[in-house]
Amino acid sequence: MRNLCFLSTDNLEDFFVWDSLCEEPFAEQGFTVDTVSWHNFTHDYSQYEAVIVRTTWDYQNSVTEFSQSLARIEQSGTKLINPLPLMLWNINKRYLRTLSKQGVPIIPSIFLDNLKGIELHEFFEDFACDEVIFKPLVSANSDNTFRVSTQTLPTQESELKSVFANTECMVQPFLSAIVDEGEYSLFFFNGQYSHTIKKVPKTGDFRVQEEHGGQLYSVEPNQAQLDVAQKVLTALPSECLYARVDLVNNRGQWQLMEVELIEPSLYFNMDPDSPSRFVKATIDYLAK
Repeated sequence: MRNLCFLSTDNLEDFFVWDSLCEEPFAEQGFTVDTVSWHNFTHDYSQYEAVIVRTTWDYQNSVTEFSQSLARIEQSGTKLINPLPLMLWNINKRYLRTLSKQGVPIIPSIFLDNLKGIELHEFFEDFACDEVIFKPLVSANSDNTFRVSTQTLPTQESELKSVFANTECMVQPFLSAIVDEGEYSLFFFNGQYSHTIKKVPKTGDFRVQEEHGGQLYSVEPNQAQLDVAQKVLTALPSECLYARVDLVNNRGQWQLMEVELIEPSLYFNMDPDSPSRFVKATIDYLAK
């Protein structure tokens, strides 16, 4: 048997996790899969052919320690997936600016070291809109993500200034399409298209994650979405085993919200063939 490890965290009871759907197809191909928390700094990772970063869904709270854990795993001699340099590149959302310079259409964004001395009302003028989104440059699960309007800014400004007093952040116009139409996630395994889902927030919310009440739908992407997603993959610094490309329709143009290369949910529950495709992609990736 060949041994693999899925890197996770200590407690996932508040999350929807579907990686177990890969265990049977991996076993059919002669693989065992252990699940180990990234917080375990004493685990012997050298016993695995590869460690695949999966559900490390609290890393944003301890980025330095997480990066150190990944470096230690790589130093053990095992193959770390996705590659460490690619994950470190993806960990800070300034990568969006890099992709934009390479021709990838992104949501208009302003990147800031913090909000000290910033006149927040000016962002509405910058984007010519009545609502904006504030989010950390290192984040997951919509943590510390704020939807702010010209009307609510006076009551939210103090909290925003506090949260982002010493934290890098980004500001974007709020796109009504996220609520009206939803966010689309396209999944690629070893560079090959796998499946697509649409995520729609619950009524009154703008966060699309299941944990926040978002609804999921399996859909077929159109060619324009596939073209943008392929442009994203081509612009990445290196190849990867898995990528989730999140797109939104901004006035008729598909724009990148994020490309998730560290710990995206791959929603194996939404496509019955996706676990087997992931297993095959992993075997092919390991053979390179």
